[in-house]
Amino acid sequence: MLVSEIFRSLQGEGPNQGRPCTFIRLSGCNLRCAWCDTAYAREDGEEMSVGEVLDRVWLLNGKRICITGGEPLLQKEEVLELLRKFGLHGYAVEIETNGTLDFRDLQPYAAVCMDVKCPSSGERSDLALLPFITPRDCVKFVVADEDDLLYARAVTAQCEIRGEIIISPVEGADYRAVADYIVKENLPVRFQMQLHKILGMK
Repeated sequence: MLVSEIFRSLQGEGPNQGRPCTFIRLSGCNLRCAWCDTAYAREDGEEMSVGEVLDRVWLLNGKRICITGGEPLLQKEEVLELLRKFGLHGYAVEIETNGTLDFRDLQPYAAVCMDVKCPSSGERSDLALLPFITPRDCVKFVVADEDDLLYARAVTAQCEIRGEIIISPVEGADYRAVADYIVKENLPVRFQMQLHKILGMK
């Protein structure tokens, strides 16, 4: 599998925000979001076997894993093999995906965080996947402006989403305006800023 990097940090977003975590960032992405903060993971990377990834993770210690990208589901078969191995050794795994590829095969082994692309990203997620989100999964909207907030509000109103819904302002957005809108409209979401960026961590 093609790996961009493996590292330890605090989980900066999602339901496990603030928890120590080992990140496996896979290379390759099928989208080109306007405000992508990990563009370096679109290409290149180190070719590693599943066994080599497991060895690297074991050396870093810790039982909480986040598989991210890029788009991890572009390497779905290798990811599935990795997840089965993690399951045998008691790891808790979360997978971050852009919501363009079917993730159902992965759900028996990992929690899914589906990043629904808003208009400012210049890309679109497959909203037909939202009904497959379970209570242990989550859905995230990264918002840059009012149009994105209106889009997130419309999607959450029209689609039955059983997992937690997170709204996170893109870096440099008007954070207070986003928070004020959520409070004013009483949206059934969690407001969340990227903790790792606030702390200056990876």
